[in-house]
Amino acid sequence: MSQTLLVLNLLSLLSLSSGATSFSQGSRSILRAIDNEKGGPHDYAVDLNATNFDAVLRDTPATYAVVEFFAHWCPACRNYKPQYEKVARLFNGPDAVHPGIILMTRVDCASKINTKLCDKFSIGQYPMLFWGAPSKFVSGGWEPKQEKSEIRVIDDGRTADRLLNWINKQTGSSFGLDDEKFENEHLSSNVSDPAQIARAVYDVEEAMSTAFDIILEHKMIKSETRASLIQFLQLLVAHHPSMRCRKGSAEVLVNFDEMFPSDLLSNSEQEDNGGKGTRGNFQICGKDVPRGYWMFCRGSKNDTRGFSCGLWVLLHSLSVRIEDGESQFAFTAICEFVHNFFICEECRQHFYEMCSSVASPFKKTHEFALWLWSAHNKVNERLVKDEALLGTGDPKFPKMIWPPKQLCPSCHLSNNHGNNGFDWDREEVFRFLAKYYGKMLVSLHEEKNNHGNDRPDGALEDLVVSTNAVVVPLGAALAIAVASCAFGALACYWRSQQKSRKPRRNWN
Repeated sequence: MSQTLLVLNLLSLLSLSSGATSFSQGSRSILRAIDNEKGGPHDYAVDLNATNFDAVLRDTPATYAVVEFFAHWCPACRNYKPQYEKVARLFNGPDAVHPGIILMTRVDCASKINTKLCDKFSIGQYPMLFWGAPSKFVSGGWEPKQEKSEIRVIDDGRTADRLLNWINKQTGSSFGLDDEKFENEHLSSNVSDPAQIARAVYDVEEAMSTAFDIILEHKMIKSETRASLIQFLQLLVAHHPSMRCRKGSAEVLVNFDEMFPSDLLSNSEQEDNGGKGTRGNFQICGKDVPRGYWMFCRGSKNDTRGFSCGLWVLLHSLSVRIEDGESQFAFTAICEFVHNFFICEECRQHFYEMCSSVASPFKKTHEFALWLWSAHNKVNERLVKDEALLGTGDPKFPKMIWPPKQLCPSCHLSNNHGNNGFDWDREEVFRFLAKYYGKMLVSLHEEKNNHGNDRPDGALEDLVVSTNAVVVPLGAALAIAVASCAFGALACYWRSQQKSRKPRRNWN
């Protein structure tokens, strides 16, 4: 079967499974990959239409958005496209130089589906560019004589240089067309700004998706690791800070035996398993995750922070969300997950030794949360020496004993050498952990996205569609609602079962 036919079959399956009325960005990226193999241009700007315009701009983590309205038949628009793409490649896609800052998009007004959308923005010439906060475009519009509009026309963007200069003036930045990935001075530190933890919601999704990609790529689901993965999935179903990751984990858990039959777990049999357990069937946090970039966990240079940071944030978040009766189960699930599925051998062994040194079971949430906090500091203490010796650390985010005084002054009793070189008020540390990785991690994210609308806790991620989503038909929406209720019931049932269990004496 030809590559194109395979892709078309895949797109058909995606369309049927999502109720989509147009291709998702993921589908477009597949087609662009084929284009690139044939020598075609690479598109960095995100194509929007009337179907997905509001959803994409509502859910983007970017601070600003640029929307280009054009017509595909317009010669000036075709000539301008390479200029626009030069700027878009800095901000969009998995290889973006400055990710998560500006979402560069385009709308084709020559397409009939977009006629009303283009009319809302009074498009009278092509191309026409607008600038604003992404939320202001949602259900919004623009009028030429409007005095106080939060959406602005970009009046000097005829070339890539001029467009980028205009953007730099608005943001107080010095972005350059020749900027290379991670080599810039615009990276903001998250050490002294607690509000930045809101951005980590995107990173725990990214880390979870990346972890399961690694598990599948390295064929790590075997008879001896199967039970530990199920345990970890159970923990995620109940306590992952992202609702879409909870739903995805529940779906995988419900279908685990079908996706990973116990009699088909050898490497060769996994390869011949008709596609079961592949990325297409194992989208733990939704079809557009991983996005290919980090927000809170972004390093200042290649190969620093990223996945390991996102995974630590996830583990800390789980540790403060569990209830007292679940503390030993969470300890067991996390220790065994790291032991069986984290492929950095030195890190895995170090974590396993710390797990094995625990003499008695945890009975309270704060006991486990503080143990994980102490373990993380021990890891940082080990790595800071290695990185100093080898020069491999991130200069803008050096390893440190955490939390620093800037984030939690009350956590520090003195500078005397105690646990990890400090004397800690452990009760204050736990209060900080519970607030930082619990309430702040999600509530600030919700506040950022709610834009003043009152919604009950947890409703945001039900309503927010992923960055590349399209409108879902009513029948599909009802089916999703029913499935969500089933997953919620499963989580509640599992949690009630865990509360009735006696704590285990050992985790291994």
